Amino acid sequence: MTGSAGKRRNVVLIWLVWPLITLGIYSFVFWYKINREARDFDKRIEVDPVVSLMAVLFGPLIIVPPFVSIYNTGKRIARMQDAAGLNSSCNPWIGFILIFLFGLHTLYYQMELNRIWDHYDNPTEGSLVTLAR
Repeated sequence: MTGSAGKRRNVVLIWLVWPLITLGIYSFVFWYKINREARDFDKRIEVDPVVSLMAVLFGPLIIVPPFVSIYNTGKRIARMQDAAGLNSSCNPWIGFILIFLFGLHTLYYQMELNRIWDHYDNPTEGSLVTLAR
């Protein structure tokens, strides 16, 4: 079984620099991209990146949806790690808690995603990689 590789990103840039430069817009672009990468990496991971984006974009009006999206994204990253043949080190509860600490969940999740791409020797984004499981 194969999947599509995602992009290795600098964790400080995605957590602090790009959101500051774009007045927060990049955070939403990032959220869409990592959920799309999860779907494209392993077809068994069912996620609509637009729905995940809408949950964090408009969900604060209802309070609960962004927290659910952030937690579920952590679970997806753990499943991606498992599919790559790595130990699942991404803990969605840690991501959930880090929401309240300067939005560090994005930094944490990208660090965990970078472990996957490092495992595959940093393939170009969109290239096919072989899943271990």
